Amino acid sequence: MAGIKEIRTKIKSVQNTRKITKAMEMVAASKMRKAQERMRAGRPYANRVRDIAANLMQAHPDYSHPYMDERTNVRGVGVVVISTDKGLCGGLNTNIMRLVLARLKEFDKQGINVQVTALGSKGAGVLTRIGSNLVSQEVQLGDTPNLSRLIGAIKVQINDFVDGKIDAIYMATNRFVNTMKQDPVFIRLLPLPSGLEDPFQAIGEFAVPGKSVAKTTYGWDYIYEPDSKSVIDDLLMRYVEGLVYQAVAENMASEQSARMVAMKSASDNAKKVIGDLELVYNKTRQAAITKEISEIVGGAAAV
Repeated sequence: MAGIKEIRTKIKSVQNTRKITKAMEMVAASKMRKAQERMRAGRPYANRVRDIAANLMQAHPDYSHPYMDERTNVRGVGVVVISTDKGLCGGLNTNIMRLVLARLKEFDKQGINVQVTALGSKGAGVLTRIGSNLVSQEVQLGDTPNLSRLIGAIKVQINDFVDGKIDAIYMATNRFVNTMKQDPVFIRLLPLPSGLEDPFQAIGEFAVPGKSVAKTTYGWDYIYEPDSKSVIDDLLMRYVEGLVYQAVAENMASEQSARMVAMKSASDNAKKVIGDLELVYNKTRQAAITKEISEIVGGAAAV
């Protein structure tokens, strides 16, 4: 009977685990819908700012903003790694960190110095363990992106780019495709491309396959207040902020989707384990009863 008691204890333990994973699945499903709505709501803003900034750059081709400074001799780069603060979301963090480590190895082979910024506890932990040059970090981001906190961490990299200490800035994040699929991507944040193509859709060595934004060939006539350069500077800064916000929003939507799928898989596996344990329990109980009956019958026959 000791075996039966142990099996009953295991069944109860797995049932309790299944209740937890089922509850986490429902919470992740609720947060996933909100994260997806937040992610989609940010896209029109970034697209509109990009269109206006692109038109202004066409109207003033003689003005070159520092964010557009394309440098041929790349000696140093900055990498912004966007990860989650919590686990239990499948291979989401593993996939993005595998991509980041591969890129860091490529930069090292080319003799390029790399400094990194971590947004999220999981990425910060990995980067610290491997001894990378971590210049800034921001953890415990919550369920809603806070632009002031994000820009505070990335401002270190942007200032170094403007000062010429690094020649490019890249972002590593998870791009939300659908509930079942999230792609780790490595995109260039700075310098901005000449046509201000969307880095999440542009074709390139470190970009996501897609279609580039078509460039317009006609002119634009604007009235500026206070002046054109100030407007362009402010718009490009807002555009970079929009890209960072969008990257974090995409990662948060990917996190909740991956967590919901992982918890559903865990709940289904727990249900299967419970079924297998119940089958073993019934067989063990039946064998014990049969043994007792045999002993009783044997004893009666002996008398």
